[in-house]
Amino acid sequence: MEARFITDAQQWNDFVAASPYGVITQAYEWGELARHAGSNPMRVGVVDESGKLCAAMAINISKMPMLRSTYFYAPRGPIVDDPDSPALTVLLNFVKAEARKQGAFMLKIDPPAEEGDTHWVSALTHRGFRLSPQTIHARSEWILDIRPEEKELLSKMKEKWRYNIRLAARKGVTVRRGEGRLDLEAFHTILRETSIRDQFFVHDLDHYQTLMDIFDRDDQVALFLAEFEGKPIAGIFMMRYGRWSWYRYGASSSQYRNVMPNHLLQWNGMQWARSHGCWYYNFLGVPVHPEQSDSSDPLYGVYTFKRGFGGYDRLSLEAYDLPYNPIVYELYRRMIDFKHWRDQRQSAKEAAAREQEASAQTEKKAEPQASKA
Repeated sequence: MEARFITDAQQWNDFVAASPYGVITQAYEWGELARHAGSNPMRVGVVDESGKLCAAMAINISKMPMLRSTYFYAPRGPIVDDPDSPALTVLLNFVKAEARKQGAFMLKIDPPAEEGDTHWVSALTHRGFRLSPQTIHARSEWILDIRPEEKELLSKMKEKWRYNIRLAARKGVTVRRGEGRLDLEAFHTILRETSIRDQFFVHDLDHYQTLMDIFDRDDQVALFLAEFEGKPIAGIFMMRYGRWSWYRYGASSSQYRNVMPNHLLQWNGMQWARSHGCWYYNFLGVPVHPEQSDSSDPLYGVYTFKRGFGGYDRLSLEAYDLPYNPIVYELYRRMIDFKHWRDQRQSAKEAAAREQEASAQTEKKAEPQASKA
């Protein structure tokens, strides 16, 4: 076996797409998207005597300005059938040599294995990996198996969700495939409105345009817009790779939520994924251990929505780090610990402020009664 840089996109994607979890963040094209975001992609594979890939890891090379250093990050990598395989050792040794050349102080990974997979944990710790204090890729996802026929998929949804899909159509909501810059601009406008309402980060328009341009090959990305009375009111951004599809981004106007465009959009997304032979529909983030969550969790609302379509939650392994420079790595851990402490302190202050405001509102409502008495 020999490790080398892989430049053949087809060879790379044929291998990675066949992995059990699809892992689009390890796709060859994802490295080009990372380049647009300021990282340099590095694709390392291990080939056997016949030249066939048996292990692969797409790495983003990024800078950490506060530490004046570089680090390697493999989102949902490495891709290997057996973590005890000698191929993984060959792969990691090659990456370590590159880290020395480029001055990277660590390799961060979040493997595509599920929580509780002791096989993976043992293989990683044996090779020097440490549990990371920082997780970049969301660990908890909501998955729907879309292999059954459409009637069966609908029957497994909550009754209200099936009703809302039909209701949207009866109300006059239509869904069409978004094409071109103008449709993307319409989606981005609604997405910005949604981000203000639900408080999440939105990239600039060029990021989504680049994403569409890079993954346009073989219809791997699709934008769907829901329209009402001739006006775009909601949209979803879909991606697919191998047997998997992803509901990547969603946007909806507050003004027309009563006509239920989001339910109809998701159904169209599933139909698109099924038409391409996908087996799974990944709704992405939900709370960790969602069945134990409640309305205090910021992801509880989206979990309730996603759960209504049927499916199950999947929790991936935590992130792991392989330090190359112990001194810089220790500084990194201290920096992350301080950030966690600062965030927790800020959250506590905000919770106290909300509690104080609620108490003040209660007292204000009680004042007229006290005066009347």
